[in-house]
Amino acid sequence: MSVPRRPLWQRESAWQCKWVHEHLVEAGRVELLQVQADEIRIKAVGGIYWLASALEVRSRLWLGGVISRHRERFLIKSLLLRVRACGSVEKILLVTDGLASYASQALKVFREPIRSGKVGRPRLVVAEGVMVARVKKRHQRKRVVGVVREVVHGAQAAVLCRVIGTQRSILALINTAYIERLQATFRARLAPLVRRTRAGAHKHCTLEAGMWLVGSCYNLLWAHRSLGEERTPAMAAGLTDHRWSMEELLTFAVPPAELPRWRGRKPKWLLEAEDVA
Repeated sequence: MSVPRRPLWQRESAWQCKWVHEHLVEAGRVELLQVQADEIRIKAVGGIYWLASALEVRSRLWLGGVISRHRERFLIKSLLLRVRACGSVEKILLVTDGLASYASQALKVFREPIRSGKVGRPRLVVAEGVMVARVKKRHQRKRVVGVVREVVHGAQAAVLCRVIGTQRSILALINTAYIERLQATFRARLAPLVRRTRAGAHKHCTLEAGMWLVGSCYNLLWAHRSLGEERTPAMAAGLTDHRWSMEELLTFAVPPAELPRWRGRKPKWLLEAEDVA
C-alpha cells in the first residue's frame, strides 16, 4: 500500500476541514454575543503574510480566518464577512486591537437592509444592538507600557455589561485575551507561524491548509477545561452533541449547498443528502 504524498494529503484534508467548517459553523446558527478578532504576522520565505482570525468568546468557537499578503481593509472585510455568515449580528459586540479598519468595515458589513416596498435598492442601516470596542496598546522598547480601552460604537454601559456576561467575571474589562490565546495555539501547532523558525512557508496554500486543519481540530476535536469536562467549542455553541474524532472529521459527508435536480425516482444517496440538508 502506497502512502500518499504529504502535500496531496494536506491539501485534501484541508479542503475537507474547510467544507465541514462552512457546513457547521457558517450555517448561521452561532449566537454571536462577543467576538474578538486579531491578526498574526507570519514571516514566510520571500515575504510576509497576515493571518486574521475571529473567536466567539462565550463558546470559544473559532469563526474562521483569512490569509493575505497585506494588512489592509480587504483582509478585515473578508474576515468580517465570515463572521457574519456564522450567525445574526444584530446584538454582536466586536472587540479588536487598535487597527482602524475593523471599526470602519464592521459598520459596513454588519448593516441590515430596511425594505420599504419601493423599487430600488433598500437602505442599509446598522442595527441598534451592534457594538464595537477596541484595545490600543502603547509600546516602548518592545514592551507594553499602557493600554487604552475605548468604545467606538454603542453605549459604554451596554458594552461593559456584555463583556461581564460573556466572560463570566465581574472584574472583566474590554480585552483581546481570548483571541490572543487562540493565536498562541495556532503558533504552537503550526511550525511556519513560530516567530523564529527554520520551517518557513513557501506558498500561500500551505498556510491556508494548516489554518483549516488546526482550526477545525480546535473546534471539534480538542476539549477545553474552561468549557467543562470533555467539551469542545462546537459542543458549547450547540453545533454538535459529542466530541469528534479525526476519522469522523476527515470522512464526514458534507452535503452540497445546492442539490441537483433529478428527473424520475430519486436514488437513496440523494434522499439522504436532502434529509441532512
